[in-house]
Amino acid sequence: DIMWIKVFQEIKFPKAENQDFYCINDYNQRISLLEKPVPNCGMPSVKLNTQNLTVIEGKTITLYCEATGSPSPTIAWVFNNIVSKHESDTNKNPASFTIKNVSSSDSGIQIYCIAENTVGEDQASVDLTVFFAPNITYLEIPYSDHHWCIPFSVRGNPQPVLTWLHDGAKLNESEYIWTKIHVTNRTEYHGCLQLDNPTHVNNGNYTLVAENQYGKDEANISAYFMEDPGGSSPFYDHPGYIEDYGTPTNDFEDTTNNSNQVTSTDVSNKDNEDSITVYVVVGIAALVCTGLVIMLIILKFGRHSKFGMKGSVLFHKIPLDE
Repeated sequence: DIMWIKVFQEIKFPKAENQDFYCINDYNQRISLLEKPVPNCGMPSVKLNTQNLTVIEGKTITLYCEATGSPSPTIAWVFNNIVSKHESDTNKNPASFTIKNVSSSDSGIQIYCIAENTVGEDQASVDLTVFFAPNITYLEIPYSDHHWCIPFSVRGNPQPVLTWLHDGAKLNESEYIWTKIHVTNRTEYHGCLQLDNPTHVNNGNYTLVAENQYGKDEANISAYFMEDPGGSSPFYDHPGYIEDYGTPTNDFEDTTNNSNQVTSTDVSNKDNEDSITVYVVVGIAALVCTGLVIMLIILKFGRHSKFGMKGSVLFHKIPLDE
């Protein structure tokens, strides 16, 4: 109780120089309350062995917590949702907390050391930082929004450096095509390769490469934005139709006879044959029309001659009056 009164006096009346708080001992002597020693009554104090708890994924790390106070405080470790296997020892001072085969999922977790006795409690905390190689968890075909977007999600710590390949060649980003991170969640990054008004030149295979000092990961996706105006093969809007520029994949490859495939030379020959056929048809039509005109002329003049003959014979048979 004396300790609590001293604390109350220090907090409520820190500048009161003439406060008459005192105790009387067995010899009837007055002792200032602030000068009165209180045995076996000390607030706990905790200290962690590090303020920067970092570890590489898959390794083991131990955190230590030292506590002082009177009476001796009890120590407890407090944390939330640690995936990795862990164990603690609070029977010793300093207490220990060991994490084995550390998972990257635990990066960013806060670990608390709390010391408590009859006088009060104290605590200290540290953030767990796990370094690990990049992992591309999501990469999908492009979709059109305000800009065209090839969406992706990447994990890694430190933050991976992202580069793109277009049909195997490094893609140089510009004001028309660039990488943008939209959402960051601790060690996970969600974003897009954004394209402004892409054309058939942008069709092809895209490779995302994510790299940091602990490793590298890559993933591929085919993208189609516009049909090649100079191409002879049609394109169809499904995820797996692009191998190279202007070359759609064949979903029915096992049942297709390659001998029936049409080459550009076949298409050219077919066009020439079609042109010759048209000329022949037009020529025949012209001949038929000319023949019809000639027949009409013959019939017309032939009919007049026939009437003339009949008239001559008719008049020849009528007897003339003498």
